[in-house]
Amino acid sequence: MATAVNNRWRTVDIVVASVIAVAFGVVFWAWNLLWSATGAAFAFYPPLQSVLYGVWLLPAVLGGLIIRKPGAAVYCELVASTLSAVLGSQWGGLVILQGAVEGLGAEIVFAAFLYRRFTLPVAALAGLAAGAFAAIWDTFAYYATNNLLTFQVPYVVITALSAAVIAGVGGWALTTAVARTGVLDRFPVGRERAVV
Repeated sequence: MATAVNNRWRTVDIVVASVIAVAFGVVFWAWNLLWSATGAAFAFYPPLQSVLYGVWLLPAVLGGLIIRKPGAAVYCELVASTLSAVLGSQWGGLVILQGAVEGLGAEIVFAAFLYRRFTLPVAALAGLAAGAFAAIWDTFAYYATNNLLTFQVPYVVITALSAAVIAGVGGWALTTAVARTGVLDRFPVGRERAVV
């Protein structure tokens, strides 16, 4: 639904974005442990482990869908990744920069639609972009010595698709479900719930 855009952040925007980010910072910490624990299960084809990746991109998509202001996707992803690092990510402080890169992927999609379209396809595209940005970052930061065709390209494709489904479609479904409760009535998504 296209509406007039007010790009100024309100206090409630900052509070809700921070709540999303902090909640997912804790989720990230747990998901980091799950990622490490499942490594052996994917030993037969390591790039396939990235089917789990989409959870790490959820705050970027949720932030964009709920807050609908420039910077929301980056803010939510960056704060979540920072908390993940503080709680003890096995990748250390590097995940903070990675969070900014991931959030930027989603942010670019919301910006491309001028922060006016928040449909399921836009959410899926935001998830896809966040996943692609994340995976490309990973290929330089962690997998630079892996084979381009047998590891890096499949890793990027699988990660992007995982993010499109989990962060994009899942984020849109979660946003819609929460909006229907009335909790988000101070946001456009909450006021649209009757037509979503």
